[in-house]
Amino acid sequence: MSDIKDVPPNTLTLFGIIGGLVGIYLSPYFPTAGALGAMCAVVWGADAVRRVAKYGLGTGVPSIGQLALGMGIIAAMFSLALTRSVTLAGPILALITASIIGLIIGWLAQNVIKMKIPVMIRGMTEIAAAGVLIILGYSATVAGNYVFAGIIPKVFDNGVILAIFWVGTLAMAHPFNACLGPDERQKRLLYLAVSTGAITMTLMGIAALMTLGVSGVYTIIVGIILWLISYKKFWDEVYKDVASVLGTGLLPKTEG
Repeated sequence: MSDIKDVPPNTLTLFGIIGGLVGIYLSPYFPTAGALGAMCAVVWGADAVRRVAKYGLGTGVPSIGQLALGMGIIAAMFSLALTRSVTLAGPILALITASIIGLIIGWLAQNVIKMKIPVMIRGMTEIAAAGVLIILGYSATVAGNYVFAGIIPKVFDNGVILAIFWVGTLAMAHPFNACLGPDERQKRLLYLAVSTGAITMTLMGIAALMTLGVSGVYTIIVGIILWLISYKKFWDEVYKDVASVLGTGLLPKTEG
C-alpha cells in the first residue's frame, strides 16, 4: 500500500460527520438528503476501514463492516428512543453513543485480544460512528424523517432495515476489499466508495417508492447519476494504474 494519502484522515472525518448530520437533519424536507449524508459517512468509513485493514485483516474486512453497522443500529435506536421528546438531539446522541461503543471495542481488541494494530482504537471509533450515520441516513431517506416513531414502521416493521444493514456494510467495506493489494491507492478507493454509496442510495430510492411515493423517484435518479459519475472516475484511476504495468506485467517500484 502506498503511504501517500491524497486526503488526510481528519479531513475525511469532518466530511463524514458534518455531511452525514446535515443530510439527516435535512431529510424531513428533502428525503434524498438523508442518503447523500449517508454517502458522506460511507466515504469516511471506507477510509477508516482502509487504515485498520492495511495491517493484514484480510477476510476480517467484511466482519468489521458488519460490526460497525450492528453498533450503528443499537446506537441509533437507543438514542432516537431516548430523545423522542427532543428529536433534534437524536442523531447527535446516536453519533456519540456509537463512538463510545466503538472506542470500547477498539480498546478491547487492542489491549485484551492483543491484535497489535496501532490505529485500532481510533479506527473502530470512526467505523462505528460512520456506521450509525449510514444507518440513520439511509433510514431517513426511506422514512422521510429521522424520528423513532417514523423509522420503526417504515424501516423496521417492513424489513428494509435488513437491506440497509447488509448493503450499507458492503458499501463501506467493499472498496478496500476490491482495491487491496500492493498497488492499492486511496484515491481509487474513495471513488469506489462514492460508487458503492450511490448504489445503496439507488436501492433505498426503490424502497422509498413503497413508503414515500414520488420522493423515491428523486432518490433513484440522483443515485444513478452519482453512480455513473463516480464509477467512471474509478475506472479512470484503474486505467492509469494498469498503464504503468501493462508493458512488463510488474508492479511499479514506486507506489502511489
